[in-house]
Amino acid sequence: MKKALLSLLLLSTFLYGEYTREDRIKDMQEMAEAMNTIQSGFFYNNYDTVSAGIEHLTSSTDRIRPPMEELEEKDVMTRYMNNKFQMTRKVVRQINQKSLTILQRFKNGDTAQAVQAYKKILAQCMACHRETRNW
Repeated sequence: MKKALLSLLLLSTFLYGEYTREDRIKDMQEMAEAMNTIQSGFFYNNYDTVSAGIEHLTSSTDRIRPPMEELEEKDVMTRYMNNKFQMTRKVVRQINQKSLTILQRFKNGDTAQAVQAYKKILAQCMACHRETRNW
C-alpha cells in the first residue's frame, strides 16, 4: 500500500512538476480574470469574448491541484479529512461542464440560461473557497 502510494506521488511529481501554493495563487488569479472576461462578454453580448473567457477558464482549471505540501501531509488522518485532491477534481469537472453549458446556451441566444450556468460556476468557486479557506 505504501509503495503504491509513494509511486503514485512520484509519478504525479514527474508528470506535473512541483505545484506550490504560489502556483495555485497564480492560477486562481487567472481564473478570476477569465470569469471577468466571460462577464464582459455577457455585458457586450459578444460570443467571441465569452468563448475566449471560457477557453482561459478551462485551461486555468486544468492546472489546479493541491500543492505538494498538502499532498505530502504526514498525518494520515489530516490527509483523509482534507481530501483536497478528490474535492479539486470534482470542482474542476463541474466548472468545465458548466463552461460548456455557457457556450451552448449563449450561442443559441439563451443568455438567461448562460448567466445561470455562470452563477453555478461562481457557486463552485465559493464552495471550494469555503472548504480550503474556511470562509
